[in-house]
Amino acid sequence: MSVSSQVPVTLLTGFLGAGKTTLLNRILSEEHGERIAVIENEFGETGIDSDLLVNSEEQIVEMNNGCICCTVRGDLVRILGQLAQRRTAGEIDFERVIIETTGLADPAPVAQTFFVDEGVGNYYRLDAIVTVVDALHAPQQLDAHHEAQEQVGFADRILVSKADLVTPQAADALLERLKGMNARAPVSFVNFGHTDLAQILDVQGFNLDAILEIEPDFLEDVAHEHDDEISSFVFRASRPFRIGKLEEFLSAMLTEYGNDMLRYKGVLDVAGLPARVVFQGVHMMMGSDMGQKWQEGEARESVMVFIGRNLPSERFVNGLESCLSRHGAKA
Repeated sequence: MSVSSQVPVTLLTGFLGAGKTTLLNRILSEEHGERIAVIENEFGETGIDSDLLVNSEEQIVEMNNGCICCTVRGDLVRILGQLAQRRTAGEIDFERVIIETTGLADPAPVAQTFFVDEGVGNYYRLDAIVTVVDALHAPQQLDAHHEAQEQVGFADRILVSKADLVTPQAADALLERLKGMNARAPVSFVNFGHTDLAQILDVQGFNLDAILEIEPDFLEDVAHEHDDEISSFVFRASRPFRIGKLEEFLSAMLTEYGNDMLRYKGVLDVAGLPARVVFQGVHMMMGSDMGQKWQEGEARESVMVFIGRNLPSERFVNGLESCLSRHGAKA
């Protein structure tokens, strides 16, 4: 299937009690004119979240055998395959899929499913990971739970709920902390799931074929005042990369730090190429594509974002600088 005909998939994640089901209710009840297939994952033998969902005509599939990121990953592939078969046969109709994970799930294996399973990757397009954060309990959850930090680190969009239950100072502190953990994900506050759906649907956060225009307002360097395992940093360069050196360096970093490199992406100026190179990856899986051509007289700049667990940012920066052309040549 072409990119335009692939079914977009939104992965909805967030720690226990953050408000994922409330947001899902909001999406299903919105008059957006689309039919949505929902895959739910409840950790434990009996799922209860479906009882909280609004009555709707959407296709809802529950996965009750365990955490979606580990023991039932095969079930996720199977369910997506079955939905595709039934849609092709005309038995059901939907325009997009939303996967709601348990609050204890690590998003990485779910995202990797769309990279490694050919059938899933051909039929579906992982559009974005949307993470809901509970403003009241997030500081303690981020301190105590590795999964909560992973969910923030992987997010393409972060939605903060229950901000009305904390002081403005506490909300500002949480906002600063979230931006320190994930510099590339826009953060917005939601009130019981009432948010602009354009912020969370058709984000194209994982679409390698799209032109990834990285917005500078959420890619500014941030101070890391917290001791979170998950943090982010940005690399910028006005000299072009030597592609051979860059590939060699990134391969070495993936070998050593791949398990801790949660998300990374960028738009690159490569010596000798007339167009941008767009790249991104999840852990050990990395891909690239050609983007828009550089215009005559346009300032050419590379911007790369790395989000990971205890990554040695200075080592990355020094290594990337060593991959740049020495004299700024474009060819």
